Amino acid sequence: MMDRVILAVATMDTKGEEIAFVARLLKDRGCAVRMVDVGTAGPPMGIPDVSRDVVAARHPDGAAGVLGHTDRGRAVEAMGEALAGYLVDQVGSAQVRGVIGIGGSGGTSLISRGMRALPIGVPKLLVSTVASGNTLPYVDCTDIMMMNAVVDVAGLNTVSRMILSNAANAIAGAVLGHDAATSQGKAVGLTMFGVTTPCVDAVRRAFEAQGDECLVFHATGTGGRAMESLIANGQIDRVIDLTTTEIADEVVGGVFPGGPQRLDAITRAGVPCILSLGALDMVNFGAAATVPERFRHRTLFVHNPEVTLMRTDAQECAQIGRWMARKLNATRAPLVLVIPEGGLSLLDRAGGPFEDREANEALFTTLEREVAQSDARRIVRLPHNINDPEFAAEIVTLAQGVFQKTGAAG
Repeated sequence: MMDRVILAVATMDTKGEEIAFVARLLKDRGCAVRMVDVGTAGPPMGIPDVSRDVVAARHPDGAAGVLGHTDRGRAVEAMGEALAGYLVDQVGSAQVRGVIGIGGSGGTSLISRGMRALPIGVPKLLVSTVASGNTLPYVDCTDIMMMNAVVDVAGLNTVSRMILSNAANAIAGAVLGHDAATSQGKAVGLTMFGVTTPCVDAVRRAFEAQGDECLVFHATGTGGRAMESLIANGQIDRVIDLTTTEIADEVVGGVFPGGPQRLDAITRAGVPCILSLGALDMVNFGAAATVPERFRHRTLFVHNPEVTLMRTDAQECAQIGRWMARKLNATRAPLVLVIPEGGLSLLDRAGGPFEDREANEALFTTLEREVAQSDARRIVRLPHNINDPEFAAEIVTLAQGVFQKTGAAG
């Protein structure tokens, strides 16, 4: 494994002894290791293979933009930005195959920012004192593995040696097995929610039957961002974005927002896309008691004890349509927006709890008015519910036509 370098990252002004222990374990297992210092305060404990000055130089303002701060918070934030650039450079080389980091709350924030810049699939493991809590700010939509440090990362003891040894073994195994686990080609990206599952499953099966690899993303905010991250990295070159519900949460204020950048990677990367309006009839909240007071009078549906859904009204649907249209008008590749006139989810059907034809029509007509249609950017209305078999069959036919026309068919 000496041709597979692992970067071991820590703020060595406080975690030098601990990261050196990890490096020794990895070397004992036959790995090549480079210790990377990202400290911003006192001198390093031990001798790093990569100094903080080298990492800091990757900041847009140079090393002075990192090490010139007297405020620790600003220095940590700047070093995180610099580390992201440094790691992308190193992992882009032929040798560096994985990254392991250790840290407390500040180190976790710093190192995770760097790790999030790496492509999905590159092994990355972070031993952290905050790994037993809410890890969303650190992991977001990436594949960072976080391991709870159990005790503080403050010296070596019976517990910390055991945890760090497990972490070293884990990253060594991930790097060793990485070549066998990598994707064999590009894929079709699809988005799904529980209330659009019948449609997405039918489309997925149709493309798998013709030999395509399908990557399905759960549209819970991080799912859409993960798909767009893979698109931006060139790992997905065909998109069937059927479940755009994250946009409703973004616009209205639900708990699964896709973020203001939702759809940007699709439009910027120039990938051919079939888009639909799956689950835009709803906004997601937590348990019923957590629904904001201003929405308590609305049509609500308890999906499970932890998830409460709110039906979008006509005004919100028009807002969502305008938001989407601004994004879609920037597309550079063929795109077909497919409108399911018979309903946007399993709940939005004839007699269903979210049936609201007026609200749906506000969405449909706004999109038709605001989207600049052309030969490459079309809107198609179909008289089906999104989960009807006929709708899925039409999606497959439309997608095959668009993908074959652009040479993106698998």
